Amino acid sequence: MRKKLKKLLSAGNIFLDLQAEDKTSVIEEMIDRLIRGGFIKDREGALKAVLGREEKMSTGMNNGVAIPHGKTDSVDQLVVAVGLKSSGIDFDSVDRKPSDIFIMTISPASRSGPHIQFLAEVSKVLRDEDSRRQLRAARSAGDVIRVFE
Repeated sequence: MRKKLKKLLSAGNIFLDLQAEDKTSVIEEMIDRLIRGGFIKDREGALKAVLGREEKMSTGMNNGVAIPHGKTDSVDQLVVAVGLKSSGIDFDSVDRKPSDIFIMTISPASRSGPHIQFLAEVSKVLRDEDSRRQLRAARSAGDVIRVFE
């Protein structure tokens, strides 16, 4: 599965310089960048899916990690993005600390397998303190991709 993780990442969906200052803005900025990169076409569908999921329960985890995600038929395959915001923002995290590592997924509503597998694999990587440290120190998309190899 790690090989599959790496295949889903490229310079076009890794954002080392998020500018947003709040939870909703991070989600909007990542979706807008995915649109510009040609990864998704329906901004409203993607935004509705991810924000709708956040309304049910925050995807802010522990240790500075947030995994916003949503399901919509406006995509026909799993779309992934990694974003970093060095100053961190309040993402209603479980540990109540700011999030600075964001892993976003948008997947087809009709398929659950790839989405669940991806989230499980990413969670394994991000549980490791050294992996999180390497992500925070990343200066290029290649640095981020290497963490998931």
